[in-house]
Amino acid sequence: MNRREFLLSSLAAAPKDKPPNILLLCSDEHNHRVAGCYGNRLARTPNLDGLAARGVTFETAYTASPLCVPARLALTAGKHIHRIGAWNNSCRLPGDDYPSLPHILNAAGYESFLCGKQHYDAQHRYGFTEIGGNMNNASMTGTGGRRAAGDETVNETAGRARYNEFRAGEDSSVISHDRRVTAGVLEFLSKRGRGDKPFFLFAGYLAPHFPLTVPERYWAPYRGKIPMPEIPAGHLENLPLNYKHLRRGFGVPVADAETIRRGRELYYGFTEWMDHEIGQVLAALGKSGLADNTAIVYTTDHGENMGEHGLWWKNCVYEHAAHVPMIFSWPKRWAGGQRRRGACSHLDMVRTVAEIGGARIPRDWNGDSMLGWLDNRASAWKDLAVSQYYAHNIASGYAMIRTGDWKYVYHNAPDAAHPAERELYNLAADAGEFRNLARESAEAGRIGKMHAALVKELGEDPEETERRCRADYARGYGGEVRSKGQRRRRKSP
Repeated sequence: MNRREFLLSSLAAAPKDKPPNILLLCSDEHNHRVAGCYGNRLARTPNLDGLAARGVTFETAYTASPLCVPARLALTAGKHIHRIGAWNNSCRLPGDDYPSLPHILNAAGYESFLCGKQHYDAQHRYGFTEIGGNMNNASMTGTGGRRAAGDETVNETAGRARYNEFRAGEDSSVISHDRRVTAGVLEFLSKRGRGDKPFFLFAGYLAPHFPLTVPERYWAPYRGKIPMPEIPAGHLENLPLNYKHLRRGFGVPVADAETIRRGRELYYGFTEWMDHEIGQVLAALGKSGLADNTAIVYTTDHGENMGEHGLWWKNCVYEHAAHVPMIFSWPKRWAGGQRRRGACSHLDMVRTVAEIGGARIPRDWNGDSMLGWLDNRASAWKDLAVSQYYAHNIASGYAMIRTGDWKYVYHNAPDAAHPAERELYNLAADAGEFRNLARESAEAGRIGKMHAALVKELGEDPEETERRCRADYARGYGGEVRSKGQRRRRKSP
């Protein structure tokens, strides 16, 4: 064997570069505007800001649905929520063998771990090995319903129950949960070696999700400093019907100005508390010797309304609920401090994570990999994202599409007496989403084009989606159909 043949044989025998570990940090209900790396000078989020400085920040990312379970099932399955029947917080995927992100990464040589809340049914983990203790023990029924379009009752009890938890406190269900998540991840990293298989670790935090019970030291820096929501005169009266129902169903109108002010301050404090927990994980990763070959992703399942547009929690597709933070960091591959502006979604993020891991992606998944865009900011990108909501406290479901500076929303007709409603916003000119251009005849052509793009992306008309949703709600997972107070047995699909 000559020298050239020896060198070639040595190269052929040399092991390929080990795929990177993947750490996906997911908070719950994080308004992207409450973070320093997204331009907020009042928010104190040094660890997320540091991650952004070492990575690529996506400025126009969206959730698949502004609600916990649908959003997280879409993250798991790589599909729009209407394609997997993820209608509300009582839904699940068909079974543990359902093609999922952890399953395809496992097939590519990874070990997939879940630490924390992913809002899964107690019987299903979809390819994850759970660590840190059981934090997913729900019992999903698949049932749901709608508010009658003309129902104007306000659930004051629900509103007061949540507002009463706007206070200082050293512990809560969320705080204790998230401390367990941090402890579980730190223990995992302390035992993981460089010679082990690559891991995909999903760390599921609950903060800054309500209850907004926050340690005093995190609340204090924001007292008297957070501006109140901007709500123009007459705006609440002109909200789409579904958003009026969100206000009524959650009891939002019972809050006075002092409650709103306090809640907004506490939310900032809770976001800082969450940032501190994530900081512990990032520090432990740095000490573990694994950081140089670990790709990190930070996002949240959806945002938080914080009183904007007269709404709290999530559930709508205004920017504060549907728009999410998203950061990718892997300095070995991408220079830090970069920004990407085009619209993208969690479904694009899922495909990107799968491609980073070298997984074989199912052909029927939605979304597009952003890996080429991450590698080269000049790469062409579709600049399109869709989000849907078909859950509780509404009269009908709705779907949103964002492309360029424009956002279009279609609200299905709740009944024969109430027609479909539309929203159209130019976010470059109207960042607050206060001027609904769908009411202007000059925008009819744009509305037609954006509605057609929405239908194309979803693969069906939203009205058909609404019909299927109502049928699924009536049947549930027990195989029964409920009609006019009666029940009749129906074979499960």
